[in-house]
Amino acid sequence: MLSIRIEPRLVIEDATGRGLGTRVVELLLQVDRHGSLAAACAASGLSYRHAWELLREGEVLFGQPLLVKARGKGSTLAALGERLVLAQRRIQARLSPALDSLASELGTEIERLMRAGPQGLRIWASHGFAVQALHEAMAREGVPHELRYCSSAEALEALADGQCDVAGFHLPLGEHEAATVAHYRRWLDPRSQRVIRLATRRQGLMTAPGNPRKIYEVADLARPGIRFINRQAGSGTRFLLDQLLRARGLAPASIAGYEQCEYTHAAVAAFVASGMADVGMGLEPPARQFRLEFVPLQTERYMLLCRADRTDAPAVQQAVGILRGEPFHRAIDALAGYAVDETGRVEPLEAVVPGLGEAKRTRPPAARRGARPSGAG
Repeated sequence: MLSIRIEPRLVIEDATGRGLGTRVVELLLQVDRHGSLAAACAASGLSYRHAWELLREGEVLFGQPLLVKARGKGSTLAALGERLVLAQRRIQARLSPALDSLASELGTEIERLMRAGPQGLRIWASHGFAVQALHEAMAREGVPHELRYCSSAEALEALADGQCDVAGFHLPLGEHEAATVAHYRRWLDPRSQRVIRLATRRQGLMTAPGNPRKIYEVADLARPGIRFINRQAGSGTRFLLDQLLRARGLAPASIAGYEQCEYTHAAVAAFVASGMADVGMGLEPPARQFRLEFVPLQTERYMLLCRADRTDAPAVQQAVGILRGEPFHRAIDALAGYAVDETGRVEPLEAVVPGLGEAKRTRPPAARRGARPSGAG
């Protein structure tokens, strides 16, 4: 099985066409990750001398330093170096889910041309770090599959229309569960669908380190002077936020930045880390990646939905086998805010999703079919 990646990167050039080498940004990322130039050199296999040559090329282009020397700490990022690191991370956060989906589609097309064989497992899912871990595990084990990131509603609709084999979606546990089930009800059919358990995860507020604006609950988003960055309309995270606001009697219009949005959890974290907003809402792993404070608000259950008559198919069973394995459980437990939740267990839909009964499922609005996958979650 081929490994195909599409990697976003930062390109900066002056008027003469002289540009910032890609290795410079990679080196700055390593300095930020490891805390010093010496440690970055050791991690990337560069000599200390060669690293400084790369950095000097960048400093000539900008006319100011990328690193500063601190007594007892060696060389660390200067203000410009920090901004370049944040810029690269914002690019990756905003674009990576869409590019991962495209790479998966292209890989599937190429594999079909290279050899005849059974079709890989088609997975449509709202973006999350557990489903990303499953994608990576399946790739390592050579399990043919295609992953497309989209909103939970788009994934469930694709399953109902036969466009995918497995749909990933998430439900809040507790008081907001019933409203969310009702929101997705048109695509849920307990007579013909089964749930594959994946994980639980935490959604919450991401703020600057130390939480300087003292933002501890949803009501704080409406305080004067608080700048918020939202997820896009149609995403499960935005639907959850709307439920939390409604429960507290808060109008979206009372929140500065409610209509400003990003398309991934990591992009929200990067936006806050860049200082362009005081707070955003999303998952815990990107908050930790960007060294932000995280205030938990809601635990969710992330699940995979599959047609009952497909659960014994070889491709589905291979995925279930990976989910039940100890290596995958360790990968889930290593994700901040995530926990194993009878991972890999296959159950009737009504046993996991409450309030479905046997009512007849209605068809979704035709206008939604064929909607652009958004990487929403």
